[in-house]
Amino acid sequence: MSKVIVIGGGAAGMMAALKAAENGHDVTLLEKNEKLGKKLFITGKGRCNVTNASDMETIMSQIVTNPRFLYSAFSDCSNTDVMELIENGGCPLKIERGQRVFPESDKSSDIISCFSRLLKKAGVEIILNKEVTHIITEEGRAAGVSLSDGKKISADAIVLATGGLSYASTGSTGDGHRMARELGHTVTPCFPALVPVNTKEDWCRTLQGLSLKNVTFTVKDGKKKLYEDFGEMLFTHFGISGPLVLSASSKIVKKLDKNPLSAFIDLKPALTEEQLDARLLRDFSQEKNKQFKNALNGLFPARLAEQIVILSGINPDKEVNAITKEERAHLVSLTKNLPLTILSVRSYNEAIITQGGVKVQEVQPKTMESKLVQGLYFAGELLDIDALTGGYNLQLAWSTGSLVGDSIV
Repeated sequence: MSKVIVIGGGAAGMMAALKAAENGHDVTLLEKNEKLGKKLFITGKGRCNVTNASDMETIMSQIVTNPRFLYSAFSDCSNTDVMELIENGGCPLKIERGQRVFPESDKSSDIISCFSRLLKKAGVEIILNKEVTHIITEEGRAAGVSLSDGKKISADAIVLATGGLSYASTGSTGDGHRMARELGHTVTPCFPALVPVNTKEDWCRTLQGLSLKNVTFTVKDGKKKLYEDFGEMLFTHFGISGPLVLSASSKIVKKLDKNPLSAFIDLKPALTEEQLDARLLRDFSQEKNKQFKNALNGLFPARLAEQIVILSGINPDKEVNAITKEERAHLVSLTKNLPLTILSVRSYNEAIITQGGVKVQEVQPKTMESKLVQGLYFAGELLDIDALTGGYNLQLAWSTGSLVGDSIV
């Protein structure tokens, strides 16, 4: 029986500790916060989107960074394995739009309570308010940890599951990256991901709080398309946010490091340009003497209609029957390709996850053990792996944590 220390009591750490204990190891879980699952508590706006119920092929397609590295982890612990574990642990689940899986109660605290019960039952020793400062090695092997209070604890295997850099208030302050570097590991450049973005255009700010549903959002670098999807987005006091924008951020953040990017919103994706033009002609002919500034409320929410009038450059007081074919064509183009300039992403404090982390080429994909230090294992967001929104990032944490717990000898 090995003595195992797990550093970090988030999703990956709890799963690694649970599996290692169930496999007969003597496990101690060290968490620097006053409770387990602090970041888990705020995920999904406090509801905790635990995984996604899609098939594994779909889940693989949602992985942004290093999907092939995760084959063994997913084969060790699939989404159905996670759902079964949580439901058997006394927390009923439900599936919502987009196959997102939540606790029936809509309370993330129920997921944390479920894992706390399972850990206790498996005999894991949980020590809170304990900060690990260094990993001790002897002859190229993990041998223990040093704590901030000066104490040392020896171990046969160490699991590093300290998370990334997003939401520093939950304890994700990059300690794990530092400890990995100290042991010779490479940490790839890190960026905030699944994060709102800042735009150049001031008019976005005037629409703060306005949500757009059923739109298509596209991001380009010159002529190259980096991202396109259909769904929901939101205007903010700094630019744009919402599900479409958060997912886009993960695909574009590295490019934004070099230059601003062009974005386009198709406000009416269900209509072709010809159909939209016919719709405008119909609307305009019904009220020939209406002023243009009052003519778009049937097509857009009032605040957006006001903004489109300004952006179109058409005289707002012009009667609609006097609007030229060219002006109408410009209005159609604006509706189908509302342009924005993305300058940057917001900070780690607003990012759901971190992109970048411990280089996966230095980690055994079949066990998650370090190739450089025997007996050292990695799990979760600390690694250079990430996915889009929808429960996929938590699945990465559960799967890598489970594989670690099943691999320790």
